[in-house]
Amino acid sequence: MDYALEYRKPQEAALLALSLPAITKPCQARVRALWSGISRGTERLVFEGRVPESEYVRMRAPFQRGNFPYPVVYGYSMVGLVEEGPPEMRGKTVFALYPHQSRFVLPAEAVTVLPERLPARRATLAANMETALNALWDGGVGPGDRVAVVGGGVVGGLLAGLCAMMPGVETTLIDVNTDRRALCDRMNAGFAIPGEAPAGCDVVFHTSASSGGLETAIHCTGFEGTLVEMSWYGEGSTAISLGGAFHSQRLRLVSSQVGQVSPSRRGRWSHRRRLAKALDLLCDDRFDALVTGEVDFHALPEALPGILSPDAPGLATVVRYDPS
Repeated sequence: MDYALEYRKPQEAALLALSLPAITKPCQARVRALWSGISRGTERLVFEGRVPESEYVRMRAPFQRGNFPYPVVYGYSMVGLVEEGPPEMRGKTVFALYPHQSRFVLPAEAVTVLPERLPARRATLAANMETALNALWDGGVGPGDRVAVVGGGVVGGLLAGLCAMMPGVETTLIDVNTDRRALCDRMNAGFAIPGEAPAGCDVVFHTSASSGGLETAIHCTGFEGTLVEMSWYGEGSTAISLGGAFHSQRLRLVSSQVGQVSPSRRGRWSHRRRLAKALDLLCDDRFDALVTGEVDFHALPEALPGILSPDAPGLATVVRYDPS
């Protein structure tokens, strides 16, 4: 018997028993799950029932089952092994934008074979890496720029790592949690708490989903600089003051969201090409530092409240599936 994680009502999830459909076409693949990634930001909104009604359609994951608010089978960061499908894919480890589920059938074109040097566990960060890469394009970071990343979560850590790879870029990760300093050391980036955040930055990325973080990001952005807002706040409003430096410093505020390829690349880059590049970038073993916990799939419903708590320790938590 196979199972999927189903969000059933606010703060409640359970494993749903299911039977897999038979493969009826040569262009389909059956995949056995190895690891899946939990998106603390997005899945917390789903778990808490805070997806705005206006976003029910746009918020859908590619292979989501059910409709918002509940019940829904949701998720988009799956790594598995192809058990049956096109000959060139059989036995290959692949990434798919699929919910938390032990086995599944989907079109073969919806899976991407991992680079040989990329461990399956780390590959669960692929969706986050796409988000970071897209934001990097949206921000237009260039060699020698001074960059700040406000919010040291998974996406913020990936951004810091990517920016630090670029020639001459001075990268500072800003977070209230001083434990993030060790992550910055791994990413070859600087660290600062909000009260010591640098000013005059060319590009600033905000990922904390808090009004305080956005205020810090505005403070960091230099004259006519670019502030890339990556947070998704869900329902409710966010208080922010635009009467000070934002106006007088002629700041440029850009919204970055991964659903569309950045306009600067859209004419040449498909979603598939972007995902392939995200997987390639994850071959850098520095990014192992972002995966700080794991949970057995069968224990996931009971573990979710702790994993998705706003004050949960660590960074990315991955789901481990039975090896057979």
